[in-house]
Amino acid sequence: MSYLDDRRLMVKIANLYYEAGETQSTIAKKIGVSRSLISKYLSKSKELGIVEIIIHDEDYSNVSSLETKLENQYGLREAICVPDTEQSNSKIQLGKAASKYLHRMIRDDQVVGVSSGTTLYEVATAMSSNQHFPNVCFVPIVGGMGDERVDIHANHIVAKLAEALKATYHLLHAPVVVDSKETREIILKQPSIKNTLELGSKADIAIVGIGGTPEHSTMVRSYINSGITDDLVFDEIAGDICYNFINENGEVVNNSWNEKTITLELNKLKQIPLVVGVAAGVEKVNAIKAALREDLIDVLITDEKTARLLLEG
Repeated sequence: MSYLDDRRLMVKIANLYYEAGETQSTIAKKIGVSRSLISKYLSKSKELGIVEIIIHDEDYSNVSSLETKLENQYGLREAICVPDTEQSNSKIQLGKAASKYLHRMIRDDQVVGVSSGTTLYEVATAMSSNQHFPNVCFVPIVGGMGDERVDIHANHIVAKLAEALKATYHLLHAPVVVDSKETREIILKQPSIKNTLELGSKADIAIVGIGGTPEHSTMVRSYINSGITDDLVFDEIAGDICYNFINENGEVVNNSWNEKTITLELNKLKQIPLVVGVAAGVEKVNAIKAALREDLIDVLITDEKTARLLLEG
């Protein structure tokens, strides 16, 4: 009879491991066999039904299923869905979920690129940790938006994240959009701006919002009376990432806005090893789908309602 046929011993090992909480190494010494054999006993005990592992996920079973479906359908590295509740603000909950994910993924000596917007502001607000990352650097990958809602500018967000984690940060002293393509080219040649965007392009992680169609965009509303948005053809725009307007296939739209933005280009964003998109809302579904089609993000953090819409069609 082989070792693995000893059912009594199998039950004993299972009790020591699962009930008493002893390590496999400790059990191996106690029983007088190798640690690898203890691992085999535990696997066999599950195969035979001696041990049954039950995951109590009543609160998260619905979203867990949605996460798996999103990951499979869109080839995502990970999907995180915030459960729908009537009491909570969706952006606040997204911010909390994204801050937890970002904290889980950050390692020392990394560079983290950050875009802007109301949702990313909530990410920074929710970030809290007793663990310090003095060698991590947060860097903006988009310009600012003028005087409206300064708290949702990338500069403010990177400073807030860095403060929470005792990390370092850079600032990007540039508007999000300028009055001409020529002006943009001049600004991008300025050493401080050029260096900051180059650092952002070499980031290990990027966390970005996904904007909906222009009429729903905080960014566009802030420029609506400037003349900069006059030639936008809304029908060809699914949304934006890092203020780059994209079509339904996730491709950069050929318009004057995209020629005048101070931001990390999407071909450079795609080269960042881990791009985390944080977005939710019916008005953003087409934009999120577009970003997923073009593989612009690796991880999606969204809410339950948006996840269900993304899985339709």
